[in-house]
Amino acid sequence: MTLTRSFVDVRPLRTSPPFRRLLIGRTVSVLGGFMTMVTVMYQVWDRTHSTAWTGAVGLAQALPLVAFGLFAGAWADRADRRRVFLVATVGQAACSLLLAVQGFTGHVPVAAVLLLVAVQSAFGALGAPAAGVFLPRLLPREQVAAGLALQQVTGQSMMLLGPALAGVLLGWFGIGVCYLLDALSFGLAFYGAFGLPALPPEGEPSRAGLHGVLDGLRFLAGHQVVRGALITDLAATVLSFPVSLFPLVNAERFGGDPRTLGLFLSALAVGGVMATGLSGALTRLGRPGPVMLSASATWGAALVLFGLSGDPWTGLALLVVAGAADATAVVARSTLVQTRTPDALLGRVTAAEQIVGQAGPNLGNVRGGLLAGWTSGVTSLVTGGVLCVLAVAAVATATPELRAAGRPATEPDGA
Repeated sequence: MTLTRSFVDVRPLRTSPPFRRLLIGRTVSVLGGFMTMVTVMYQVWDRTHSTAWTGAVGLAQALPLVAFGLFAGAWADRADRRRVFLVATVGQAACSLLLAVQGFTGHVPVAAVLLLVAVQSAFGALGAPAAGVFLPRLLPREQVAAGLALQQVTGQSMMLLGPALAGVLLGWFGIGVCYLLDALSFGLAFYGAFGLPALPPEGEPSRAGLHGVLDGLRFLAGHQVVRGALITDLAATVLSFPVSLFPLVNAERFGGDPRTLGLFLSALAVGGVMATGLSGALTRLGRPGPVMLSASATWGAALVLFGLSGDPWTGLALLVVAGAADATAVVARSTLVQTRTPDALLGRVTAAEQIVGQAGPNLGNVRGGLLAGWTSGVTSLVTGGVLCVLAVAAVATATPELRAAGRPATEPDGA
């Protein structure tokens, strides 16, 4: 019985058919998204052979989310979230369909491909805040963490499968088919949400435009637990995100073997799948605050030890630990956000969480690369991990509400 309770909690799949449909649709859509990510990078590189253009792919994906995310969240807090999500899903599918058309026809400028990627990202920025309300409205409060863990384990699994599948399909059928499959995957996401009831905000709807955005930011500034959760995530990613350092650390410590480099990212994903697959005990514990703080500190410590390790297999094992810690922290953070935020503000706060999740790793890669240029890859990695642990300790010390944060029985504190 104890071993069974250690596995991911599947009660939401049994008790909520709407959640089950949503999870299936989301999983297939995430798979299609990873395939498109690889396909876009392949197409842009094949057309340009320029790292500047491949770097622009990341900007095309990130800038719309940062620019429109909070305004999209304010809109989601004024409308039926189900309808907003369906509109966003149709928009994303249309962009993938247009990408497929240009993939089959060819001779479309690379700038036009990036424009389609940016428009699709803008629709994603609209849909994510709307989707943020689904779990708290569909599941009992005590099952929200389990629902998030199921989303995380399926998402991490698709991160492992999607790029590999894209590589195979690109070799067999070409870029058009990969884009077309992504467009079709949004059909399942649409089906998953179509049968939901109307989900208007509970409480006072958001004010229009900038006023609604500022209301959401005021909530974030005043709510100790939610603010501490997002600051902890920023500390873990901005100070210690390691991906940009992998090629240099691989060259410095492991002889530049490309096989080792390829395993680094896979190790993070494997750790994430393992942690969420065995998350039952933690999600049933009902203490997401301490879990998030402990996992974030473990992430930083594992990266320090990875930087100091001279054995590739030990290094890969430490990256598995880091990936497991990261996935655990993500589930705990999202649990805090979705259970401590009033429904009428959840779209805006989810948008802020998405922006933090997108901007933090990108800034962390920049920080790591700059420091490595001045020192070395190992120095940048080790100092980043140490700073992460210290920052998490500082947040925990300054925010006792976060150290004690379980699932609230009443309205959120500090709002």
